[in-house]
Amino acid sequence: MSPLWVSAKVALVAAVLVLVLGTIAAWRLAQGKFRGKALIETFLTLPLILPPTVVGYYLLVVFGRGTAWGQWLNDFAGIRLLFTWEGAALAAAIMSFPLMVKTAAAAMESIEREYIETARTSGATEWQIFRHVYIPLSYKGILAGAVLAFARGLGEFGATLMVAGNIPGRTQTLPLALYNAVESGNDNAALLYTVILTITGFAILWGVQQYQQYLTTARAEK
Repeated sequence: MSPLWVSAKVALVAAVLVLVLGTIAAWRLAQGKFRGKALIETFLTLPLILPPTVVGYYLLVVFGRGTAWGQWLNDFAGIRLLFTWEGAALAAAIMSFPLMVKTAAAAMESIEREYIETARTSGATEWQIFRHVYIPLSYKGILAGAVLAFARGLGEFGATLMVAGNIPGRTQTLPLALYNAVESGNDNAALLYTVILTITGFAILWGVQQYQQYLTTARAEK
């Protein structure tokens, strides 16, 4: 069952990274129009449409020793992410980042502008507005985005394979273990991994939908 624990660890770390960085990115995008916003949104959404192997190749170039930057990271800074579970977590975070940003930004953009303008006229800084207005009024969307990011990280395959390889007990996640089981003709293991991934994905999506339905019902009752 080591692929299950590796997958859980990779997806959890990726979700935490995405939760922090994605919330900040969503906050910046939700602040209204600014120069270069469309370009930034396009760049952040790009992993949704790019093949995961393309993202994985970019990470190989950035963190490998094939460039001067990569050599500096590995040899001088001591940052070695290739063929590690940390590298798999980074790949999963990048692939799930757009889901977090889109969900959180939509929640923040739905906040009434009066609340934000009132805070500004009261002398609050932008950081204070972020902490005391944006976060409390959009935390439900932020949490939903983090859960979706966790689910996406749990099922990541292509970018993880490119960056972390398929090392049993170290970087082999459930999707990679499933691929190995099919390749080797181990139908029992393949079926087990398929069932685990399907049930987990269904449970997460069902939970998010039920949560959103509950919020909609609560608003209607108010």
